[in-house]
Amino acid sequence: MSVLTIGSLNLDHVLNVDHLVNPGETLAADSLATTAGGKGLNQSLAAVRAGASVLHAGAVGSAGVVLKDLLAENGCDVHLVDEVDVGQGCAFIQVDSHTGENAIVLFAGSNHALTEQRVDEILDCASLGDVVLLQNEVSCVTYALASCAKRGTPCIFNPAPMTEDIVAADLSAVSWLVVNEVEAAQLTGESEPDAVWAKVAERWPNASLLLTRGEQGSVAYAGGERYLQSAFPVRAVDTTGAGDTFLGYFVAGLEEGLSVSRCLSLAACASAICVTRAGAAQAIPWRDEVEAMLDKR
Repeated sequence: MSVLTIGSLNLDHVLNVDHLVNPGETLAADSLATTAGGKGLNQSLAAVRAGASVLHAGAVGSAGVVLKDLLAENGCDVHLVDEVDVGQGCAFIQVDSHTGENAIVLFAGSNHALTEQRVDEILDCASLGDVVLLQNEVSCVTYALASCAKRGTPCIFNPAPMTEDIVAADLSAVSWLVVNEVEAAQLTGESEPDAVWAKVAERWPNASLLLTRGEQGSVAYAGGERYLQSAFPVRAVDTTGAGDTFLGYFVAGLEEGLSVSRCLSLAACASAICVTRAGAAQAIPWRDEVEAMLDKR
């Protein structure tokens, strides 16, 4: 099994601030850095650093070719990343210097250059047994979901950022639905994990569920089992990309054929390492770092 990510590639403009800015407030930043990011890129990079075989599909503007190069340098197949004459997708990220919490504003740009025809061409490249990894930062997401359903191609879907069209979308092709607590409530109207799972199982009986809960860890529902994973206690420097790191490692574990429990422990450890470092893509650890930390527990 290989992972085919249809996902965003962003230039992240990261502002370190004393606190997240309030409405009407002007706030001086302590520093500014421009780094690689985007949920799609982060998840692909995490999966490939965890040892998965990853093919990334998406689009970059002229300023974003460095993002394509970064994925390639890390062992990701990027022949489906198009270079387009559109402004590069960007994220403007405030990071609280004291807590590591963040606030993010997205500009879609080149990430919305995907067309339905291009999505079909991308899915034509999926081999039997491959899984599609999809988020909601690119165009034609609902079309891609419907296309996966029609083709019988399994899809791991992280519906972030959540939008109205996703709430109404056909998720019958989704093999794993991956949400945080806010997204779970938006999608199902429930907040308690078992209640979220009951709604998901009712609406999409073929889907498994991974619910991430920040400092409370995560819970997964699959094959009639419930799996709990606690968070690793660390001092957070920057939480940007932690969820993407978690998902990339989890997907890599699935590709490797590991148990759900082992996938969760790898993912939790990787995301814990990630938040101790600044940035998104640059903070994602390699598999040997994760294994070394797990061996010490």
